[in-house]
Amino acid sequence: MFMGAALYSSVGHAGASAYIAFMALFSVPPAVMRPTALTLNILVASFASYRYAWAGYFRWRVVWPFLLGSLPFAFIGGAVQLPGEYYRAIVGIVLILSGLRMFWAAHIYAAREVHDPPIWLSILLGIGIGFLSGLTGTGGGIFLSPVIIFLAWSDLRTTSGIAAVFILGNSIAGLLGNLAIVRSLPPELPVYIVAVMLGALVGTAFGTKFSIIYIRRALGVVLIIAGLKLIGVY
Repeated sequence: MFMGAALYSSVGHAGASAYIAFMALFSVPPAVMRPTALTLNILVASFASYRYAWAGYFRWRVVWPFLLGSLPFAFIGGAVQLPGEYYRAIVGIVLILSGLRMFWAAHIYAAREVHDPPIWLSILLGIGIGFLSGLTGTGGGIFLSPVIIFLAWSDLRTTSGIAAVFILGNSIAGLLGNLAIVRSLPPELPVYIVAVMLGALVGTAFGTKFSIIYIRRALGVVLIIAGLKLIGVY
């Protein structure tokens, strides 16, 4: 968890993928994994949302239609209790895709002229992303960011702010949906919170002293390895 938070804080928003990856590597049960990842995501995304909004890297016009569609379905997804083998398979695929994204050269799309997304399309995409975010415990940012960047709906820095707010909203909704069914949080959560806080401090140091390219690749490798473990490759 400590190293997951360190890598996560170094590269920006990969949703809760970093936390889930390290919990998967240490064989944390799915019933603990999802609410823990959502709770930790709320803590980190709250700070990140404030930081990006204060710096001016946020556009409410882009994010609110996605949230309108996603929040109810993140709640529904969070309430769905999948059998462990199905949950591991789905999250494993998500982690592998998240890991591959860490090797994606997003700067290729940075020079394009951005434009606002159609509201109706944002709502529809939000519905699907919201359900997946609640179901997997990832917060949805890992799905939303590539779509926004690829379709030129925001520049790279502002996309980080949009993703942070989106992750925060969906993580809250997904956790509420999960609590509506299980009615409790994992008892190990306070230990994880301390580890994440310390890891975030270390991650900030990594991000300022080491090349972001190598840090992203390191996180990508961790995500892929954890994803392969979850789907039963080893």
